[in-house]
Amino acid sequence: MIKDSAWRPLPDFLTIGNSKIEGLGLFALKDLPEGKDLGMTHIFDKRFKDQYIRLPLGAFINHHEIPNCDAIFADFDPEIGEIKHIRIITSKKINKGEEITVKYIINKLKNPNWEHEYEATQ
Repeated sequence: MIKDSAWRPLPDFLTIGNSKIEGLGLFALKDLPEGKDLGMTHIFDKRFKDQYIRLPLGAFINHHEIPNCDAIFADFDPEIGEIKHIRIITSKKINKGEEITVKYIINKLKNPNWEHEYEATQ
C-alpha cells in the first residue's frame, strides 16, 4: 500500500454531482479562470479497443453545444513527461457550482487515428 501518495482521482477544485444535462457531471468547487488546465482525461494506449484509457476526470464530463472547456490532444505533460493524452482546458471563466462541459463526438469510428480527422471540440 502506498502511504504518501498525492494522487487524487479529481483535482481539489472539482467534484461530481447531479447534472441537468445527463446523469452525473463534473462541477467547479470554486471560480476557475479562462485557460485553466483541469488535467488529463484520457491516456493513449494502443492495446485498448478505442486506443484511449479514460481517467476519472474524463468519466463525468458531459457534452454541450456551447461548452466552457476544450479537449486538447497533447504528447507531453509537465509532471510526467512524454505521454500521448487528452486534457481539458477552460475556454472561459467558470463560476463556482457551474458544470464543466466539452463539445465532443461519441461515435464508433473505423479509423483508430480518429483524433487526427475529427475535432474533439469546436
